Amino acid sequence: MRWEFNNDKPIYAQIMEQMKLFIVSGALRAGQKLASVRELAAEAEVNPNTMQKALAELERTGLIVTHRTSGRVVTEDEAMIQAIKKDLAKAQIDAFFTSMEKLGFDKKQTMELLEENEEGEQHE
Repeated sequence: MRWEFNNDKPIYAQIMEQMKLFIVSGALRAGQKLASVRELAAEAEVNPNTMQKALAELERTGLIVTHRTSGRVVTEDEAMIQAIKKDLAKAQIDAFFTSMEKLGFDKKQTMELLEENEEGEQHE
Protein backbone atom coordinates (compact mmCIF):
# COMPACT_ATOMS: atom_id res chain seq x y z
CA MET A 1 0.00 0.00 0.00
CA ARG A 2 1.22 3.48 -0.78
CA TRP A 3 0.68 6.07 1.93
CA GLU A 4 0.53 9.80 1.19
CA PHE A 5 0.16 12.51 3.82
CA ASN A 6 -0.12 16.28 3.76
CA ASN A 7 -0.42 19.00 6.39
CA ASP A 8 -4.08 19.95 5.91
CA LYS A 9 -5.50 17.58 8.57
CA PRO A 10 -4.35 15.24 11.33
CA ILE A 11 -2.37 12.20 10.22
CA TYR A 12 -4.72 9.74 11.96
CA ALA A 13 -7.66 11.17 9.96
CA GLN A 14 -5.65 10.80 6.75
CA ILE A 15 -4.82 7.20 7.69
CA MET A 16 -8.52 6.53 8.18
CA GLU A 17 -9.36 8.02 4.77
CA GLN A 18 -6.64 6.06 3.05
CA MET A 19 -7.63 2.81 4.76
CA LYS A 20 -11.19 3.36 3.53
CA LEU A 21 -9.84 3.88 0.01
CA PHE A 22 -7.71 0.74 0.26
CA ILE A 23 -10.81 -1.22 1.29
CA VAL A 24 -13.31 0.16 -1.25
CA SER A 25 -10.77 -0.14 -4.08
CA GLY A 26 -10.05 -3.76 -3.24
CA ALA A 27 -6.42 -3.21 -2.23
CA LEU A 28 -7.63 -4.61 1.12
CA ARG A 29 -10.32 -7.25 0.65
CA ALA A 30 -13.30 -8.05 2.86
CA GLY A 31 -12.16 -10.45 5.57
CA GLN A 32 -8.46 -9.79 4.92
CA LYS A 33 -6.21 -9.83 7.96
CA LEU A 34 -4.35 -6.58 8.59
CA ALA A 35 -0.71 -6.35 9.48
CA SER A 36 0.09 -5.44 13.08
CA VAL A 37 -0.11 -1.84 14.25
CA ARG A 38 3.68 -1.67 14.38
CA GLU A 39 4.06 -3.07 10.87
CA LEU A 40 1.45 -0.71 9.43
CA ALA A 41 3.01 2.24 11.27
CA ALA A 42 6.46 1.37 9.94
CA GLU A 43 5.10 1.00 6.41
CA ALA A 44 3.29 4.36 6.63
CA GLU A 45 6.23 5.95 8.47
CA VAL A 46 4.04 7.19 11.33
CA ASN A 47 4.06 6.78 15.09
CA PRO A 48 2.42 3.48 16.19
CA ASN A 49 0.13 5.46 18.52
CA THR A 50 -1.16 7.43 15.53
CA MET A 51 -1.84 4.22 13.59
CA GLN A 52 -3.52 2.70 16.66
CA LYS A 53 -5.81 5.73 16.98
CA ALA A 54 -6.85 5.50 13.32
CA LEU A 55 -7.48 1.76 13.49
CA ALA A 56 -9.47 2.14 16.72
CA GLU A 57 -11.71 4.72 15.02
CA LEU A 58 -12.19 2.44 12.00
CA GLU A 59 -13.02 -0.37 14.37
CA ARG A 60 -15.57 1.83 16.12
CA THR A 61 -17.30 2.38 12.76
CA GLY A 62 -17.31 -1.36 12.07
CA LEU A 63 -15.12 -1.19 8.97
CA ILE A 64 -12.39 -3.08 10.80
CA VAL A 65 -13.11 -5.91 13.22
CA THR A 66 -10.82 -7.33 15.91
CA HIS A 67 -10.76 -11.05 16.61
CA ARG A 68 -8.98 -12.00 19.80
CA THR A 69 -7.04 -14.85 18.30
CA SER A 70 -6.36 -13.58 14.77
CA GLY A 71 -6.04 -9.80 15.13
CA ARG A 72 -7.71 -7.15 13.01
CA VAL A 73 -9.49 -7.91 9.76
CA VAL A 74 -11.46 -5.90 7.22
CA THR A 75 -15.20 -6.29 7.73
CA GLU A 76 -16.95 -8.89 5.61
CA ASP A 77 -20.03 -6.65 5.45
CA GLU A 78 -20.11 -5.98 1.70
CA ALA A 79 -23.12 -3.68 2.08
CA MET A 80 -21.12 -1.45 4.46
CA ILE A 81 -18.16 -1.40 2.08
CA GLN A 82 -20.39 -0.48 -0.86
CA ALA A 83 -22.13 2.24 1.18
CA ILE A 84 -18.75 3.76 2.08
CA LYS A 85 -17.65 3.50 -1.55
CA LYS A 86 -20.80 5.37 -2.61
CA ASP A 87 -20.29 8.04 0.08
CA LEU A 88 -16.69 8.57 -1.03
CA ALA A 89 -17.81 8.84 -4.66
CA LYS A 90 -20.48 11.39 -3.75
CA ALA A 91 -17.89 13.46 -1.89
CA GLN A 92 -15.65 13.44 -4.98
CA ILE A 93 -18.58 14.50 -7.17
CA ASP A 94 -19.50 17.32 -4.79
CA ALA A 95 -15.89 18.52 -4.77
CA PHE A 96 -15.81 18.40 -8.59
CA PHE A 97 -19.01 20.45 -8.92
CA THR A 98 -17.68 22.95 -6.36
CA SER A 99 -14.49 23.32 -8.42
CA MET A 100 -16.50 23.80 -11.58
CA GLU A 101 -18.63 26.47 -9.87
CA LYS A 102 -15.42 28.32 -9.00
CA LEU A 103 -14.62 28.29 -12.73
CA GLY A 104 -18.02 29.83 -13.43
CA PHE A 105 -19.93 26.74 -14.60
CA ASP A 106 -23.32 25.81 -13.19
CA LYS A 107 -24.40 22.16 -12.89
CA LYS A 108 -26.13 22.13 -16.28
CA GLN A 109 -23.07 23.56 -18.05
CA THR A 110 -20.84 21.10 -16.22
CA MET A 111 -23.00 18.16 -17.27
CA GLU A 112 -22.90 19.39 -20.87
CA LEU A 113 -19.09 19.52 -20.72
CA LEU A 114 -19.01 16.00 -19.31
CA GLU A 115 -21.24 14.77 -22.12
CA GLU A 116 -19.05 16.53 -24.73
CA ASN A 117 -15.98 14.95 -23.17
CA GLU A 118 -17.60 11.50 -23.18
CA GLU A 119 -18.58 11.88 -26.83
CA GLY A 120 -15.05 12.99 -27.71
CA GLU A 121 -13.56 9.94 -26.03
CA GLN A 122 -15.93 7.60 -27.86
CA HIS A 123 -14.73 8.90 -31.22
CA GLU A 124 -11.05 8.33 -30.44
